[in-house]
Amino acid sequence: MHAENTLVYQDDDERFNLGAGRTRDGKFLVMESASHTTSEAWVLPADQPEAAFTLISPREDEHEYSVDHRNGLWFIRTNDRGRNFRLVTAPVATPGREHWTERIPHRADIMLEDVDLFAGFFVACEREDGLPRLRISRFTGDGPEFAAAGEIAFPEPAYSAYPHVNRIFDATTFRYAYQSLVTPSSVYEYELATGASTLLKQVEIPGGFDRTLYASERVQATASDGVKVPVSLVYRKDRRTQSNPLYVYGYGSYGYSLPLGFSSNRLSLLDRGVVMAYAHIRGGGDLGKPWHDAGKMLTKRNTFTDFIAAVEHLTASGYGDPARVAIEGGSAGGLLMGAVVNLRPDLFRAVVSHVPFVDVMNTMLDASLPLTVPEYEEWGNPNESAYFLYMLSYSPYDNLKPASYPAMLVKTSLHDSQVMYWEPAKYVAKLRTLKRDNNPLLLVTNMQAGHGGASGRYDYLKEIALDYAFLLREFGIV
Repeated sequence: MHAENTLVYQDDDERFNLGAGRTRDGKFLVMESASHTTSEAWVLPADQPEAAFTLISPREDEHEYSVDHRNGLWFIRTNDRGRNFRLVTAPVATPGREHWTERIPHRADIMLEDVDLFAGFFVACEREDGLPRLRISRFTGDGPEFAAAGEIAFPEPAYSAYPHVNRIFDATTFRYAYQSLVTPSSVYEYELATGASTLLKQVEIPGGFDRTLYASERVQATASDGVKVPVSLVYRKDRRTQSNPLYVYGYGSYGYSLPLGFSSNRLSLLDRGVVMAYAHIRGGGDLGKPWHDAGKMLTKRNTFTDFIAAVEHLTASGYGDPARVAIEGGSAGGLLMGAVVNLRPDLFRAVVSHVPFVDVMNTMLDASLPLTVPEYEEWGNPNESAYFLYMLSYSPYDNLKPASYPAMLVKTSLHDSQVMYWEPAKYVAKLRTLKRDNNPLLLVTNMQAGHGGASGRYDYLKEIALDYAFLLREFGIV
């Protein structure tokens, strides 16, 4: 045993983060350095810890890939020939790109999000039409050849589904997680031999839950440039009228696909007649990498106009009362809240904004902050004129003006290292000097929490209760 730790690798590029893991078969260690748009991986036989790592493919801007191993072959998910990724294989001894053989081609309408590799099969985790798909392929021998073995079917119009913990490489079953806006979090086991899924566990809802009382839908709003934007909805069927309060959530950044999970807390709003909607706007990853590309950098304003279009579509289609629309977002979703309120303050009755990234210019111009330089790949580098002017055009703090604004609950945390507490504090202070209305403008600072808010077993419920109390007051619901 060494008396001192040994430095294996150091990445001096501030955009990149380092991580290490193991292939599922346990035979190799994988070290990965990745930014928001670029990645690089090295591998090392797990039984040769003193050996040197081998580079899979040299770093190249905008090229992302991930690697796993089976029977002497690397299985590599790569976006070298298209933003939505493809699957290739390469021999262990010669992993370079000149030796890559395509196994699943790039598809313009299907995002290959991940590949879960096992001894006898693999699961392609894909996203199509904004929804996750789990497609099973069985290997026909020891080599890379395979045949389609089926797709796990999901019965609802809007849901989340993803691999659960599957640690056994020689498995004959596959565990996956599933939930929706009306189905509690569940774990299933898929049997390859029969194609049947068995429910292993489902979260129990205290006090009981009758799912037949609730419905979910998926609709499409048309953005200002004609693009169709998916919107997922949930409501209580017997309380549905055109005068329902409407509560719309959005995020739309970092290629993050908005998860459609179950929440027992949400039932208290649904049971009071609130219709809840989730807007899958550009900047997120709901329709693959191109969807992300269309809402970042110099196209970021699409994120905001998509959200406005979604709200307008929902009210025009009778899903809620135009006079009782509330919206919610956090972090980059808080930037969304600030931007859409500046663009259309008349459209919303109330806003709940969590740890909002609202002082875009001052934060992105301060390279000493821990996240600023890596964020250049999402928002742009404001030290370049084109990006500076574009960011300035939508930065919520910089675009406040004398006007009537909705009621607003702005929440921050003293120990937030991602969105510093002074951003929302100065935003609220400036807004108080400009607003021309009598609507509430509340700033709540959690003096113990970080970016994720309260983390105690019950403390986080108190924060949700505050949000709901604010909303119910603005909705006029007792």
